[in-house]
Amino acid sequence: MFFKKSQKAEKKVCVDERLQHIAFIMDGNGRWAQKRGMPREFGHTHGAATFKKIGRYCESIGIKYMTVYAFSTENWKRPQNEVDAIMKLFDDYIGDCFAEMKDDNVHVRFIGNLDVFPQSLREKMERIERETAHKPFLLNVAINYGGREEIVHACKALLHEGKNEICEADISAHLYTKECPDPDLIVRTGGDLRTSNFLLWQSAYAEYYFTDVLWPDFSPADVDLAVDAFYSRKRRYGGV
Repeated sequence: MFFKKSQKAEKKVCVDERLQHIAFIMDGNGRWAQKRGMPREFGHTHGAATFKKIGRYCESIGIKYMTVYAFSTENWKRPQNEVDAIMKLFDDYIGDCFAEMKDDNVHVRFIGNLDVFPQSLREKMERIERETAHKPFLLNVAINYGGREEIVHACKALLHEGKNEICEADISAHLYTKECPDPDLIVRTGGDLRTSNFLLWQSAYAEYYFTDVLWPDFSPADVDLAVDAFYSRKRRYGGV
C-alpha cells in the first residue's frame, strides 16, 4: 500500500474541518498515453502511480476522507484490451494491499455494484475492508460505480425493508458512501466539464474544481491549487 507515515510528502497546505472529504474524477489516462504514441492502457498504469502519490499527499495535509472514481458502470463499453488492463491494475492493487496493509493508515472501501466481479475477488475486497477498518483515513475506491445505479440500489434496499415513505435521510443512509460525509470538494482532471454520473446524490453542495491537467500529470501542487480554490469560495448552501 502507500499511505505510510514515514513516506509523507512535505506539507504545502493545511486543511481544517471545512474540508474533510475530497473526491477525484481521475480523467485523462488514455489521452496522456496517446499523446506519447502509446496504447491507452499505458496511461492507466501511470495513472495508478499518480493515484498512490495523490492519496498519500491528501492524507498528509489532513484530509480525512477521499473517494476516487476508478471505473464506472459505463466504462465496460471501452475496448476490451483497455478494460482488461484496468482490471489487471485493480487486481495488482489488491495484491499491494495484502502485501503492505499492516504498515499503512488507510481504511480501504470498495464502492459500487461489486456483484459483477468473481467471488474470489470480492472475498479479497471484503478482507481488505475488514482488516483495515480501524485505520483513520477512509479511502473509497469506486469501481463499477454509477451515481444513478447507487440511488436505485438505495431505493431498492429501502423497499426491501418495507418502507412505505422515504425521506432524504433514508436514502443517504443506504448509499455506498454512508460511512463518510458528503464530499466538500470534487476535482476533475483532463479538461472535461461534467460530472459523469459520479456521486450524484452526495455532490448536491460540493464545490467543483476542473483542471486541464491530465491525471497522470496531476501533482501535489495541483492538489494545493484545488484546495486554495476551495477556500476562496463562500459556501452558502442555498442561503445568502
